[in-house]
Parts: sequence; C-alpha cells; structure tokens
Amino acid sequence: MAIRTCFFDMGNVLVYFSHERMCRNIADLSGMTIEKTREFLFADGRQWKLERGEISEELFCDQLQETSGRLIRLSDLQHAAANIFWLNDSIVPVLQKLKAAGMRLVLLSNTSITHLRFIEERFDILKYMDTKITSFEVGALKPDRPIFEAALKVAQCAPEECFYTDDIAAYITAASEFGINARVYHKTHDLITELQSLGIGFV
Repeated sequence: MAIRTCFFDMGNVLVYFSHERMCRNIADLSGMTIEKTREFLFADGRQWKLERGEISEELFCDQLQETSGRLIRLSDLQHAAANIFWLNDSIVPVLQKLKAAGMRLVLLSNTSITHLRFIEERFDILKYMDTKITSFEVGALKPDRPIFEAALKVAQCAPEECFYTDDIAAYITAASEFGINARVYHKTHDLITELQSLGIGFV
C-alpha cells in the first residue's frame, strides 16, 4: 500500500531546541536560579500543562511572577521561553520533494502556543505542512492515544498509508500500534533511506 500522508514531529526533527536554553532565558528574566527555574518548569509540570493546553500563557506568566517575586511582561516571557529553536536545514529539501510528489504533510507535535507561534514567525518550515495537530489544541500529549487519533482524522487515508517520524522511540511505538509506518528520526540521511524503503523515491 503506497504512502500518501507523512506525519512529522517538530522538535529535534524539523527544528532543534534546547530546554536548557529555555531555563537560562527564563532564569535571567525572572531572577531565579537555573535550578529553581527548572523546578518551576518541569518538576512542577507547568511546561507540560502548557503543552496540553491546560493553562494559558497569561496564567503561566502570573505563576512565574508569583514564584519569582518579579514583575514580568508577558511578551518578554514569550520570547524567553521560545527563543530556543534553530532550523534543521537538512530536512527542508526532503519536505520540498515530498510536496512536489503530491504527499500530504501533517505536523504532529507536543508543543505550546508560545513555541508554535515563535516557529511560524521565524522559520518557513511549517509552511510545507498541509495541517497541524498540536498537543495544546488536542489536549493530549504523545504518546497518549487522543493525539494520534486526531492525526488520523486529518490524514485523508488509512493508517497503513501513513508515515510518521519522531526522535522519541516511545512515540514511534505508540504510532505503530495504530498501524502507522513509524520510524525514529536520527539523521536526515537515515530518514531518506526509510522513505525509500517504503517506496518513496528521491532524485
């Protein structure tokens, strides 16, 4: 069965990112230590709540102000939290060739509105996507079933006609349980090899 739709993770596939840089940026903005900032973001689960759409950017900012004791502008926090990405240049020609071949491309990402907006404003990479399935809109994080179910609803084909790549093996395993042809992303050269093995040719 031919592949008709390709799902792409965003972080460490389309763009690279650094959570450590996010911690440093927010620590500098808030006056908190790196350790306290890391606890605020991850140990207390706020970053994941933001990526599930459970809290708003405004509430996130209010909580940071309360924790740090410092007045913080939302726009400054948005920039500090999102200025952590850089483009994976090597994958751009792959997306271009897939689009030229008539493939449907879908973003499938655990992300927040803050991060998605930053990437859309600064990179062209998401313009290749026909549609986007994001955790904050679905209300579920990979590897939970609802986000994969949402992706398949927009695939416009059977799971067996879908390809998915992500840098996290647990998410690949979860996608495979739906019948999706899923492969871990390591390097773009390996991705091309995987696509070719599924009958998708590249000149």
